[in-house]
Formats: sequence, C-alpha cells, structure tokens
Amino acid sequence: MKLTELLLGIPFYETASSIENIAVHSIEVDSRNVKPGSLFVCIEGTKADGHEYAGEASHNGATAIISERPLNLATPTIVVPDTIRALAMLAVRFYDHPTGNIPLIGVTGTNGKTTVTYLLESIFGQWQKKTALVGTIQMKVGDSTFPVPNTTPDALFLQRAFHQMASDGVDQAIMEVSSHALDMGRIYGCDYDVAVFTNLTQDHLDYHQNVEDYLWAKSLLFSQLGNTYDLKKPKFAVLNVDDDNFKKLSKSTAHHVVTYGLHKEAQVTAKNVKVTAEGTYFQLSAPSGTISINSRLIGMFNVYNMLAASTAAIVSGVPLTVIKEGLEKITGVSGRFEPVYAGQNYSVIVDYAHTPDSLENVLQAISGFARRKVFVVVGCGGDRDRTKRPLMARTALNFADYAIFTSDNPRTERPSSILADMTEGLTETNFEVVEDRRAAIEKAVSFADEDDIVLIAGKGHETYQQVGYETFNFDDRKVARDAILAKEK
Repeated sequence: MKLTELLLGIPFYETASSIENIAVHSIEVDSRNVKPGSLFVCIEGTKADGHEYAGEASHNGATAIISERPLNLATPTIVVPDTIRALAMLAVRFYDHPTGNIPLIGVTGTNGKTTVTYLLESIFGQWQKKTALVGTIQMKVGDSTFPVPNTTPDALFLQRAFHQMASDGVDQAIMEVSSHALDMGRIYGCDYDVAVFTNLTQDHLDYHQNVEDYLWAKSLLFSQLGNTYDLKKPKFAVLNVDDDNFKKLSKSTAHHVVTYGLHKEAQVTAKNVKVTAEGTYFQLSAPSGTISINSRLIGMFNVYNMLAASTAAIVSGVPLTVIKEGLEKITGVSGRFEPVYAGQNYSVIVDYAHTPDSLENVLQAISGFARRKVFVVVGCGGDRDRTKRPLMARTALNFADYAIFTSDNPRTERPSSILADMTEGLTETNFEVVEDRRAAIEKAVSFADEDDIVLIAGKGHETYQQVGYETFNFDDRKVARDAILAKEK
C-alpha cells in the first residue's frame, strides 16, 4: 500500500520529506522486526520509548517512521500528535477494517472474563460457527492456539490478528478487554457488536488512581460502541444488573442495554438454582423462553458467568437450545476452579482468584459442599495494588479453616514485605507464612486428610513465577500433583 494512501486515515500530520512514492509492506512497533518496506511507529510504553529505537528501525530499512516529534534521521519521518491513536488508524486501514467483517464480542470486568469468553466459544461452536478467542490464557482460532503478549494486545497485534481471522473464515470473534487496554487505547479501531460487563471489585489500583477511575476505564468499552444505529449491524451492551455500577455503565452507552442477574429484575435470569460438588443446575429464563441448564461448573459466580455468556449469545441470535448445549458441553476452564487429581482421597483445586471478591466467591462455593476442613494457599503479586493485600488475607481467614500465605509473583518486591502487608494486624492463629510457594503447596497437601479440600489460589493457568526481573517455570497444578504423589508414596 502507498504511504500517502495509508495516511488518508490521519487528518493532520507534518513531514519535511517527500513521501509520494513510498510503499509500505508492513507496520511495526518493534524495531527488531523492521525490514525494508516497513513503516515504524514510535510508541512510548511503560518500559521503553519507541522513539529511542527509531535509529535502529531506520538502519534496518524502515521506509518511513511515525513519531510524535521530529527525528534527525535520513528516513522520512511523519510527525503526529499521538502515535498510539495513529497506530490504530493506520493498522485498521492497512488491514482493511477487519472487525467490520467479523462479529466481535468484548467482555470486560474484574472477575469472570476468561470463563465468559470460553463459554461463548463453546456456545458458538455448538452453533456450527468457526470462532476466534483472544484472552488471558491464549489466542485461539478454531482449534489452533497462539500466545498473546497481554490480556488485551495492542492495536497492531489485534488488527493483524483480526485480518488473519477474516482470511481463515472466522464467523465469530470473542475477546477479553482489560481496563489497562481500554485506558491505553489498545482497542482503538475494534468495531464491537456486543460489549459484556461481568462485575467490578477492587483490583489494579496500582495502575488506576482509584475505583472511580477503574470504573471509568471499563465504561470506555460501552461508550465506544458508538452513537449510530444500523439495523444491519445492531449493537448491544450486556450488563450485570446486580452490580452496584449498573446505572453508571448503562448511561455510558447509547445502544441497547440488555440485563442479566439474580437478585434484581433482569431480562435474563436464573431460577431454582442448585449448586453441588458435581455442578450447578438452574432454569435460565429469557424473553425468548426458558431452558434447564445442568452444568459441570460450580458456584454462584459461575451462574453469573453463564448468564452473561447466554445473554451475549441471545442478542447475537443464538437459539436457546444451542445455548443449553454450549453451556453443558464445557466442563471447565484452565486454571479456573480446576481440580488436581492423582488418586488422593481429598480434593485439591487450583483457581486464578487474585482479588478479595474472587477469592471469597471461590471459597464460598467450596463451603457449599465441603465435608471437612478447607485449607487455602494464597499470596499477592508484587508491584501491584498493595491495598488489597490485607483484604486477601482477611478473606482467606474468614472462609477457610486454615490459610498458608505465600509468594505469588513477587516481581521486584521482597516476598517478605508483601507477606508483611498481608498479615499486618492479624490476631488469628489459624494461619502461617511459608514464603516459598512450592513449600507452601507441599505443606497444605501434607495437612489434608480424607474429604478435606485444598484451594491453591492466585495463579491459576499461569505456568511461571516472576521473581525480580526473571521468569521461572512454575505451574501450581504440576506442583500440587507432585506433592500429592509424594505424599501417597
């Protein structure tokens, strides 16, 4: 594509060079990926400033550079006010507006995003649609999986991925949308058809100034549905009516608001809910009818997740019978209430719960079927919201018989400092601190007797641990399995 044609999407820019005959074969934000014919966009991130690598991009053959300031380089430079915004505009144009051709559902909220997206994948799969999923765990296109750099990648990654999805014949795209991505403009250019809100509880206050700022970031997904009404491409906001932030979020969008919930009047709701150790039963009631759901997923929080996914599917035109098949087919999501079984007579469960609310939800679900003692292993991440650390400890002690506080991903903080924040002021005696996570898991497993339950919380699907600036292999599920087998011997 000609650079001049690509720049038609950007109304104001400055350049001191002639750019009439420049061709662009790729767009890059990493100078190491630049080759002859690449357009390099300088992005200022949290760890590095792309402007500092413009010289390397020029040396590697960049055909032009998009920058926020003039650069003393031989390569033609186009100066724009905001390169993050420009990147999205350029990527959308370069990849031919891919989300205009693929129906796209975005899911945001503190807890439940991953489960809701996997439920939707299952539902649309039952509807014989080829799906693509972008989320915390991975990106999936059909049966193929790919790693992702963040919960929600940047605009260039997304537009490139959506373009490939369109080429691969994807019928429905589903993605998790984090508050960081919304605040940083990573989803600029994504044309969502359905935006889903799960809930909002305290998290990410290391990044957001306060809970109000966190909510504002979440609301951007709904405001960015736009203001126009197109009968050929209707848009919907799917909101949890039981969440305290429902009214504020409903005012953030001009589009159809469709509600789900359990306690307040909602368009999609669950009745006669029964939660057991084997699964969850309820009747899903919607404007289009009622269906009985017999799911392998456990807990009231998963009822909300299933209602959120069902509502998004309903507004997308999926029949209730197909929704039932999709919900009942899925037996679990990696690292979400995932059992670890190696022949033992007690239960070990691994879950991603890393907020006070999500930890409470999981422990409450466990208490509904626990026969004997409940042990919990939990920590808090370093370089993250410190204010939730004592809340996590308090939640563990309120809902478990015994807690072992340990390291999560300490990053650049000392584990001992994180654990001190968690345990400060505690007077209870039903806990101990074991800094080494492997030792903590092994100790919890050693405590478990017949019919006891061990919950290992915080990391879920993650297969690594971040200590300082290094990343080590660490999978709670594997460590737990090894501990069980060693105990059985």
